[in-house]
Amino acid sequence: MSGGPEAGGRTDGEPIDRSGASDSDDDPAERLFRPLPETVRARVVEYGSDVLGGMRTADLPPVLRRVARFEPRRRARLAGPQIAAQLENDADFRALVASRVEQVWPELAEGMRAGVVPPAADPVAVAACAYLLRPPGWPRMIEDVHQELERRNNAKEVDEAAEALEEVRRELEETRRGHRSETDRLRAQISDQRTEIAELRRKVHNERQRARTATSEAEEAMSRAREHGSETENRVHSLESENRRLRARLADAEAQVENARRAVRTGRNADEARLRILLDVLVDASHGLRRELALPTGLDSPADLVAAAGDERRRVSLDGLPDDDPGLLEHLLTVPRVHLVLDGYNVTKTGYGTLPLVDQRNRLLASLEGLASRTRAEITCVFDGADVDTPPVVPNRRVRLLFSAPGETADELIVRLVRAEPPGRPIAVVTSDQEIVRAVRRAGARAVPSLIFLRQLS
Repeated sequence: MSGGPEAGGRTDGEPIDRSGASDSDDDPAERLFRPLPETVRARVVEYGSDVLGGMRTADLPPVLRRVARFEPRRRARLAGPQIAAQLENDADFRALVASRVEQVWPELAEGMRAGVVPPAADPVAVAACAYLLRPPGWPRMIEDVHQELERRNNAKEVDEAAEALEEVRRELEETRRGHRSETDRLRAQISDQRTEIAELRRKVHNERQRARTATSEAEEAMSRAREHGSETENRVHSLESENRRLRARLADAEAQVENARRAVRTGRNADEARLRILLDVLVDASHGLRRELALPTGLDSPADLVAAAGDERRRVSLDGLPDDDPGLLEHLLTVPRVHLVLDGYNVTKTGYGTLPLVDQRNRLLASLEGLASRTRAEITCVFDGADVDTPPVVPNRRVRLLFSAPGETADELIVRLVRAEPPGRPIAVVTSDQEIVRAVRRAGARAVPSLIFLRQLS
């Protein structure tokens, strides 16, 4: 046990000095001959740690009060030496732990007080109980346990050494068998390599003979090639001279062809000039005759005149769907030559009125640009010009942007646009302003709520 020996400055083999112990009932002649085995010491500290958690604060030893509220295993890990020292030196604390042991193992405690140790009991538990209960002859009991544990450890070490020796023997035998098989394999490989070396030597000898034969044949081929080269060079010179002669003849032929083409173009240009002058004279004569007779540029049939008169008497109807129908705008945009007029600020303030006016206009115009590209409809967007000093010039070919003039509201400009359209032109005005709705309906246009338009636009 580490607590007692460390507190008394004891060396191995000396009895534990308990002169500082407060237990007056212990016999000073009964002392431990050597420290507790580590397993017994850990078991004693564990018992002491368990008892600390159930003690009152006033009864706790001062050195153990700081760890008393910890979990038992944590107390044993952090304050093991202090608990062991307190068990050795504080008889009251040791008696409290001993009483707890008696409650847990009453038969073991009773047998030890009678000097009888159950043969089937755990030696570590027996030694821990003997240390805490301290019956007559307890040092001898602990020493017997110490010897039993050493015997077991020695037997275990002997068994482990025997097993290790047997394992080494098996490994040695396997190594020997592997060495013999590897030796046999290497010998067979050496024999095969010797045979291969002999075969390679024979092949090298044959290749050397073939190389000498090929060298002689190559020398003969080179001599023949030199002879053929001189003959080829002479033929090349003759072919080059013939080629130069043919090129000269080709250049002369191309010059003759170009002269012929130039002569043909000159004659054809003169004919074309004469024909162009004749056509110009005929066209001028026809224009003069039309002016002289006051003829119209186009002729209409009587049926066309009757249909045009009917169109003037009525405007194309855009009715058929209610104002809250989601497909109203899509239906109106399919009408041929429809003109879509928007009350700009009424639409933007319905959809995104929290933005500045400039951003509202830009966002609406960007959306109308995509709508105009998709439907090919004529779209006019009208804004009130009262908040704009100089209306911006928008280079946009698909959407017409208009600002009301000073002294005129956007509502008046929209009504004026509707009335300016011919009677046969279908017009749809996007606004939720009821005054504009009533005015454009009287003029024959169809009103579309701004919310329906924004839903279709999104």
